[in-house]
Amino acid sequence: MSKSWFIIGLLLLSCCVVAAQKEAPPIRNIVLVHGAWADGSGWKGVHDILVKDGYKVSIVQEPETSFKEDVAATKRILALQDGPCILVAHSYGGAVITEAGTDPLVVGLVYIAAHMPDAGEKEADLGKRFPSDLSKSGAIKKTADGFTYLDPVQFHEYFAADLSAEQAAFMARSQVFNAADNFKAVITTAAWRSKPSWMLVATKDRTINPDLERWYADRAKSHKVEVEGASHAVYVSRPKEVAAVIEEAATHSQ
Repeated sequence: MSKSWFIIGLLLLSCCVVAAQKEAPPIRNIVLVHGAWADGSGWKGVHDILVKDGYKVSIVQEPETSFKEDVAATKRILALQDGPCILVAHSYGGAVITEAGTDPLVVGLVYIAAHMPDAGEKEADLGKRFPSDLSKSGAIKKTADGFTYLDPVQFHEYFAADLSAEQAAFMARSQVFNAADNFKAVITTAAWRSKPSWMLVATKDRTINPDLERWYADRAKSHKVEVEGASHAVYVSRPKEVAAVIEEAATHSQ
């Protein structure tokens, strides 16, 4: 083979590699993390859409007994993934994935009406930047042993206003109590500093102020999507919109 043909062959091979990279399939593994006063069952609608679209979905059932244990529970599921994944969280879970998302298998982060602290920050302090209706309501109760929960009578109003009364009542009665100190956990390394991120803003969120969600997204230079009229329980009430953001992240986190 002449030198010129050898060079042409190398160029053609390079073009094929570049084309293959451009046409690389989206990430197929999705890991979902719930927030405070909830459990993984709220992801059912999102899960079903993603699975139908060909994704492998795992749901973390963090215990909410301590921030450290919640991060560990998330990393435990990440360790079971068979390739790169998108790590998704709702609410308090945003702090969890900010810490756990430094795992090398995580290639993109999706925050659904979630907190997004930076290294050295606490979720509780950031909530004061743009106070929510819930924080001013007195609906957050505390047990004698230091766990918080939402008053079941007010759960519908502040957490899930766009769900039926019956569905909100079930969520209120099945809520997972969250250790109060979890909101004061200090982030050591913020995964969004080194990985692409997406933020879904629920415009009628009364648990986390939508303006705080927007501020988080602007600071992190996240891809931002707003869902009009959605409550804090947007991951339950608007599964199509939530799944669409996750699939966008899976497609563009190459």
